[in-house]
Amino acid sequence: MDVAKWTLILGWAFVALWIPVVIITNRKTHPKALFLLFFTEMWERFSYYGMRALLTLYMVNVLFLGDKMADTRALGIYGSYTAMAYLFPVLGGMIADKFFGYKKSVVIGGVLMMLGHFCLAIKGSESLFFLSLSLIIAGNGYFKPNLASYLGTFYEKNDPRKDGAFTIYYMGVNIGAFLSTLTCGYVGQRIDWHYGFGLAGIGMAIGVLIFILSFKVFGDTGNPPAPEKKILGINPNFFIAGATLLMIPFSMFLLSMSSVMSTVLVATAALIIGYLLYEAFTSEDKVQGQRLAVIVVLFFFHAVFWMLFEQVGGSLTLFTERNVDRVVNGSEIPASLFQSFNPFYIMVFAPVFSWIWLKLNKAKSEPSTPMKFVLGLFQVGLGFLMIVIGGKFFASPGGLIPIAFVALLYLFNTTGELSLSPVGLSMITKLSPGKIVAFVMGAWYLSIALGNKMAGVIGALTSEGGTASLTTQQMLTQSVSTYLVWGVGVVWAAALILLLFVPKLNKWMNGIH
Repeated sequence: MDVAKWTLILGWAFVALWIPVVIITNRKTHPKALFLLFFTEMWERFSYYGMRALLTLYMVNVLFLGDKMADTRALGIYGSYTAMAYLFPVLGGMIADKFFGYKKSVVIGGVLMMLGHFCLAIKGSESLFFLSLSLIIAGNGYFKPNLASYLGTFYEKNDPRKDGAFTIYYMGVNIGAFLSTLTCGYVGQRIDWHYGFGLAGIGMAIGVLIFILSFKVFGDTGNPPAPEKKILGINPNFFIAGATLLMIPFSMFLLSMSSVMSTVLVATAALIIGYLLYEAFTSEDKVQGQRLAVIVVLFFFHAVFWMLFEQVGGSLTLFTERNVDRVVNGSEIPASLFQSFNPFYIMVFAPVFSWIWLKLNKAKSEPSTPMKFVLGLFQVGLGFLMIVIGGKFFASPGGLIPIAFVALLYLFNTTGELSLSPVGLSMITKLSPGKIVAFVMGAWYLSIALGNKMAGVIGALTSEGGTASLTTQQMLTQSVSTYLVWGVGVVWAAALILLLFVPKLNKWMNGIH
């Protein structure tokens, strides 16, 4: 029996039953726009995570095959790619705020990403591979901050339904991720890598189409904020189009030069955090300044969370391929399919978390946003502890650990993610000044960019010196040692430090929960 194939079939059947349940149980609580944006984001994430499921494995097993440092190169590129995918939303948010509005930005971003995925579907050179990733990076910069920010416009600033709405929206993200890791992963590893990448492009095309067809429901929302002004005497459409085209070869360069990418990322983060601190300390509205300061503090702890969580698409996928016993009922499950654990758990638990936050809110005992971040950090550390325990006490003589420990890692990573990530998105729309919401949302994604780049650096530690000459047992030892230090020790230390700051941050939020 082909377990992977049946998992794929049952996964699609489960989603076909689950989505109607989510919509029916929430349709009277939330506006129709939530569900349309839910489907748009679902298909966009189908494209992103479908490609991500294959990316590191494709680089190691195809693109850099024969290179003794293939792991290090692949994880460095993965870290740079995912970092830029979250860095460019800073610019995309600014463009939407000043010129394009949410609708136009989302459509442009979706089309660019679709082109990138279809380029990946073409068998070609390393340059074509970098071009494909660069198109996706540029498109993601327009798409990612603006769809989430757009959702916030359909709710009042302190609407108690908002955390629940973003949790449902976040479930749409993960339904797309669940289906794509099963589908693109299976097709890519069992049939052809490029067919898997092509399916990701089809998912993006569906997402763009749903969004455009929803304009009638959205009405006049999301349009350009004011008559377009010229930039340096040039029509803004032409200026921004030219700048976007220039960013593509620049991204290709950064993908091939990991150390330069790190410098650019740190410098960009310093500038943006400096600007937010300037806004916070010079604001005439003291309350608004303190709320911005909360965002800046949580920015760093958010980066620490993603630094470990994003091992999923990099070192953890390689760990799963090499150090996990993936044979079930006589059939070996492709390593890429294990990434579906996370979105599956989110589909199951996101409505539960949404319900819990609302119930606790009514009982006036809901944890504050900073406290939810503490819970998120603690749980991601608990997840990596499962891998450490499995590697040290339950590994076979051949260096393989049971699937159960990987499933537990994804479970605790997911509950940590649900405690932190959708709540963080909601927080930005609550605490940011109205005139720069999209920019601050972009800056928030920059913290994920930093985390993703660091994820590549930490992931490379699991294969330091190359893995070609290592036994499976030696690879297990190296990975477990890295995860113990960074995945447990560093993350739990960060959680403890943040816990000490919680009372002050709660005060600075000035009544926003």
